[in-house]
Amino acid sequence: MERIQLTEELSFSRVIHGLWRLNEWNMTAEERLALIEQCLALGITTFDHADIYGDYTNEGLFGEALALKPELRERMEIVTKTGIKMKGNYYSDQNLSFYDTTKEHIIDHATRSLKELGVEYIDTLLIHRPDPLMDPNEIAEAFVELKESGKVRTFGLSNHTPAQQSLIQSRLPFMLVTNQLELSVAELKHFEDGSVDLCHENEMPLMAWSPLAGGRLFKEEAYSALRDKLEEIGKHIGASDIDEVAYAWLLKHPARIMPIVGSGKIERIESAVNATRLTLSREQWFEILKASRGRDVD
Repeated sequence: MERIQLTEELSFSRVIHGLWRLNEWNMTAEERLALIEQCLALGITTFDHADIYGDYTNEGLFGEALALKPELRERMEIVTKTGIKMKGNYYSDQNLSFYDTTKEHIIDHATRSLKELGVEYIDTLLIHRPDPLMDPNEIAEAFVELKESGKVRTFGLSNHTPAQQSLIQSRLPFMLVTNQLELSVAELKHFEDGSVDLCHENEMPLMAWSPLAGGRLFKEEAYSALRDKLEEIGKHIGASDIDEVAYAWLLKHPARIMPIVGSGKIERIESAVNATRLTLSREQWFEILKASRGRDVD
């Protein structure tokens, strides 16, 4: 599988496996390990986490599986996110969920993630959501301390606007390596608000979460015309299903988008891998864009 270079020392697999729903897959540690090994066999070496996933349990579930075969750590890249204090079992005394991008929280939760995952370093740490109260100087201090301690190799953002990305970057002595955005054939906002453009300008590869629109693409009536177009084009390019075409549409973009596949079913993961071998023409890409927007280009 193609690899995407983020720095001279770090690259990600073009398709990334997402662990948002790991706790819902009801797998034993052995089954989780088998899924990790299946991903690696497909060339998917990058795994996406967040401290809050599974009410703060999913990193531990992954770590439990990895502990059964710790030598796999050197064959993978681990991404995780922090910056949200989610009301629930872990923070049971809170009245609500809120953002926390203080230096203390970032360092504490990165350290917690290392322990939960059972690893010595995180390849890339992201700030999960834009924090209205963020102090970019504190974020920078946390990032520098984590990097100098060897706990985190590189840093990035998730769901941040171009202005927020520029603000944080302005305080850092090194470059951010990615922004994780919601991108799909049904979610075009970030293609139009400058987010993708800024990352492209900075030669920063993008991670795309919910690349199939959270499953809405397959069932909601609002997307029927888009589904029809994906099916039509899929027949021309040799796709097995419309999800492969939806992935191929993202992969066609020159900004080096890396879709995150958040499924525990190997056949769904294989669909994303299959998409890396499909080729859309420029006209077909714009046909899909038209079906999504409901209008032709101006």
